[in-house]
Amino acid sequence: MIVVPIRIAWFGCVVLLSLRVLAAQPAELVLRNGKIVTMESGVAEAQALAARGGKIVAVGSDPQIQALVGPGTKVIDLRGRLATPGLIEGHGHFMALGASKMELNLRDAKNWDEIVAMVAAAAREAKPGAWILGRGFHQAKWDKPPSPNVLGFPVHDALSKVSPRNPVWLTHASGHAGFANAEALRLAGVAKNTPDPQGGEILKDAQGNPTGLLNEKAQGLVERALASYRSTLSASDRAAEARQQVELAERECLSKGITTFEDAGSPMATIDLLKSLAGEHQLGLRIWMMLRQPNALIEPNLKKYFLIGAGDQHLTVRAIKRQIDGALGSRGAWLLAPYSDLPPNAPNSSGINTEDLADIRQTAELAINNGFQLCIHAIGDRANREVLDLYESVFKEHPEKNGKNLRWRIEHAQHLNATDIPRFAALGVIAAMQGVHATSDGPYVLARLGFKRAEEGAYVWQKLMKSGAVVGNGTDTPVEDVDPIACFYASVSRKLKDGSVFFPDQRMSRMEALRSYTVNNAYAAFEEDSKGSLRVGKLADVTVLSKDILTIPEDQIPTAKVDYTIVGGKVLYQREGAP
Repeated sequence: MIVVPIRIAWFGCVVLLSLRVLAAQPAELVLRNGKIVTMESGVAEAQALAARGGKIVAVGSDPQIQALVGPGTKVIDLRGRLATPGLIEGHGHFMALGASKMELNLRDAKNWDEIVAMVAAAAREAKPGAWILGRGFHQAKWDKPPSPNVLGFPVHDALSKVSPRNPVWLTHASGHAGFANAEALRLAGVAKNTPDPQGGEILKDAQGNPTGLLNEKAQGLVERALASYRSTLSASDRAAEARQQVELAERECLSKGITTFEDAGSPMATIDLLKSLAGEHQLGLRIWMMLRQPNALIEPNLKKYFLIGAGDQHLTVRAIKRQIDGALGSRGAWLLAPYSDLPPNAPNSSGINTEDLADIRQTAELAINNGFQLCIHAIGDRANREVLDLYESVFKEHPEKNGKNLRWRIEHAQHLNATDIPRFAALGVIAAMQGVHATSDGPYVLARLGFKRAEEGAYVWQKLMKSGAVVGNGTDTPVEDVDPIACFYASVSRKLKDGSVFFPDQRMSRMEALRSYTVNNAYAAFEEDSKGSLRVGKLADVTVLSKDILTIPEDQIPTAKVDYTIVGGKVLYQREGAP
């Protein structure tokens, strides 16, 4: 190893550091003439970086890195552009992202009429009996309420009229509710007298007729009918569909600068597919996964599915996912007090506890006894308190494990009671949050919670960080676009579409937001030794942006584009026209 002293600018100062070069032979990739933000303490920026064998072999100045350029070295002139550690999606749904690219995209629909028109067009092209699927509608974001409606949600009549021969299933933007037409309800066996399943709700009108909206666990009624339909497809067709979902999701992530994707819960079959692809070196994106299936299925398989860095550091499975409540938008988040926009005596007026606490406790025992992280979805303040109570109880019963070192997570942690905020740091629990949810949900948060509860605990990034908690970041894709630039902007601006700022005191600084997408997400996955910052010996995962989002005017941040996505020293995405 050669160690060469160099001088580098660091926030206006000049510091002396050592350029570490792992070997004198040429690098395979060199980035030069850039602003490389390392996220390493003591060395904030460098001009150039060299990679070989999938790892970083040098970080330093242009003259020093030039010594590693050989005849076969790929050299990228950054022309002053910003390069950061490869961005890590801290909480998303990988296969669902791929599937969303194969369905009707309802995210930008302005109202229910537009969605009905989209389904009508699809029904004209569909074979009788074929399912029509869509995702992304959100009734709270439409420009006008549907008429008629129940609690702001439409009824299925208009939808059913344009799709009489096809079952239709439209997933809410949150993923915690879905909307079915008459044919899908028929196939699912949902009728006037169908009771709510445990942990779910069949929304009905004043006469007791199903409206088509199925909340939380009630979605399973239609999803089982859909699964029955899929079972009639050939094994090769189902395999091809799954493979296409992987390819579409990976392509989307790489185009958005994501180098690692933390998947928030998949079954063993999905892990088997990704393990096979990783073993064949068919995965470019790195994937870290949470296993999500009933305890009875995972218990005998935990040792088999514990994976660290399979396929040349492309697949890791070391966490288990559970869910204790629903989403705020569909009023499924479990609250300590009733929703402000519902009468206290309304059904599920304080949200829904979606999974049995005793069963989740059993999962916690499986996790702590088998070396898995436990990651529990909790959005409402009651849900977060219940999870923190459970974690604290389990840690006390297993003092030999030292709970602070386990890095158990709460996925979302969106709405907290003030007394619970310091418990994250005290217990070592990671808040795996989504910056873009604050601005996406902001317009209706006050209606759901009222001002006091919203100010106290809605997306309180600064309160958590100042208490010592680690806050990760992500998009919950396909709930939101997987784009980290949009999420970064939401994190630092908290600006809503109307120009107002949602509780500005909780905004992240730009470096805090970048840290949440790099160092913090790596730490939340026990991967800080290989990812999250740029230093010699770490994986050569780098994201190059067209503009410096750390310094440009705030309102210009959304105009930045991803120019290069580099994974393991290989350029897996280059924006068309990028120099």
